[in-house]
Amino acid sequence: MGSEGATGSRKTAAVEDVATLLVGCLRAEGVEYVFGIPGEENIRFVDALNDSGIRYVLVRHEQAASFMAEIYGRLTGRAGVCSATLGPGAINLLLGTADAMTNSAPLVAVAAQGSLRRIHKESHQVIDLVSMFAPVTQWAARIECPDAVPEMTRKAFKTAQGERPGAVFLAVPEDIETERPAEPLAPLQIDTVHADAPSPAQIARAAKVLAAARHPVVLAGHGAARAQASDALMRFAERLNIPVATTFHGKGVFPDDHPNALGAVGFMRHDYGNFGFDSADVLVCVGYEIQEFDPSKINPNGDKRILHMHRFPAEVDAHYPVAVGVEGDPAQALDALAAALPDGLTYDSGSSEKIRTLLDEELRYGRHNDAFPLVPQRVVSDVRTALDRHDIVLADTGAGKMWMARLYRTYEPDTCLVSNGLSTMGFALPGAIAAKLARPDRRVLAVMGDGAFLMNSQELETAIREHVRLVVLVLVDEEYGLITWKMELELGRHSHTRFTNPDLVAYAESFGARGYAIETADQLLPVLRRSLDDDTVSVIACPVDYSENLRLTDRLGSLHGPF
Repeated sequence: MGSEGATGSRKTAAVEDVATLLVGCLRAEGVEYVFGIPGEENIRFVDALNDSGIRYVLVRHEQAASFMAEIYGRLTGRAGVCSATLGPGAINLLLGTADAMTNSAPLVAVAAQGSLRRIHKESHQVIDLVSMFAPVTQWAARIECPDAVPEMTRKAFKTAQGERPGAVFLAVPEDIETERPAEPLAPLQIDTVHADAPSPAQIARAAKVLAAARHPVVLAGHGAARAQASDALMRFAERLNIPVATTFHGKGVFPDDHPNALGAVGFMRHDYGNFGFDSADVLVCVGYEIQEFDPSKINPNGDKRILHMHRFPAEVDAHYPVAVGVEGDPAQALDALAAALPDGLTYDSGSSEKIRTLLDEELRYGRHNDAFPLVPQRVVSDVRTALDRHDIVLADTGAGKMWMARLYRTYEPDTCLVSNGLSTMGFALPGAIAAKLARPDRRVLAVMGDGAFLMNSQELETAIREHVRLVVLVLVDEEYGLITWKMELELGRHSHTRFTNPDLVAYAESFGARGYAIETADQLLPVLRRSLDDDTVSVIACPVDYSENLRLTDRLGSLHGPF
């Protein structure tokens, strides 16, 4: 690893209190936003953010703050920061923090804590926050000494933004916040870590395995997107004529309109893209992380040889036996591997065309289906038509996510965002706010079921107040549709998944947003286009017919390969 100095000196003229010093350290790390809710125990920290150049985004629930920090971190590669008070406020940060950790997104959560004089005993609003956050972070710690603030802040960001990004938690006791270091301090120097070139010996071993393959397939994951490996993936696929699939998190890192594209894998059943793996003997896994997608779905017998190309070693799994691990920058590794193979070596990617044809048929079925409520394929088709290639859609967890992740054609990394590590509900609306702040030049759409929408719908007020322009498409079925789907598949019946909704148009308008109710299939696309171009927040309530769910799984079950 190489590094270079960036900014910072060790001394300043005045001794600042911890709150001011901490804000100065955040500024040195390049923090633009802190998402959170103030509390009595961190008022000095919140006050110090005024005139600091860091925008404090007041939210309506700390869970939403953590989702905002996660999506900001995922889109920028710089740790998003969320903040809360002690006790209940900190607990509410836990879900988004865990989501960021399992989705490999850089996040730093900062929460107040009771004073050091009372945290050793039973005390009002005090729980052991460090122990609570430790299992869902890469590092969790409590600041117990004012002089440690620069070191601990630098460590927090270095850890969160490391080779495998993730979440970090810092607790700041209320008495420490007011104290001053023994001498003037300033933020530490920031070291920029450069991507390692892969080992020539490992490249040679990988080339030997791939040269002996008959039907290799590439699986590109979230790490390939983080490494900006799109161009290298296309060079590799075109040089060798190898089919390329992505995980749901990797969507867009290999464009879905490329002739070698297999689409995304990650559905709960043997989907079209899975057929591309059935006859494969070697899997070239680029930036793939097992938490994204169970490898048993593409290597059920554990007999395929696997080349693991990532910045860090693979997790151990019986269905993921790594023949060769190539550690280093995935883009460099792909180019080096292609260069090490014999000239003229190519493979048969015939399955790609058949799989793309099946996906196209589903979208074509939706595009021309005027049924009301809308079939989900129609929703996906209209969303794809309404958005440009570089616009951002966030697909919340639920039945809608399955349709979007399977069918939504994606052409650039991080333009179709799902949670597929923790797969939590309720992230898409707050995440859309962060996405628009991180990428103000993109149009942003949150697609979510009515169940997920009501989990964090209060953040409509945040978007309106902060003048963050976005659109929320609520897929209305008055049911936790994905759970109904799973129950029907496994049990042949379902229960306890139905609910009712408020008038979603009136609800949206009560926040000052624009509300739309879709009443015919042909209304959705023009309403999407109009609202995406509006300079405000819009909510579209669109009834969906999820009887298509079981029809899909029945159809997949009747398919037989090889393709």
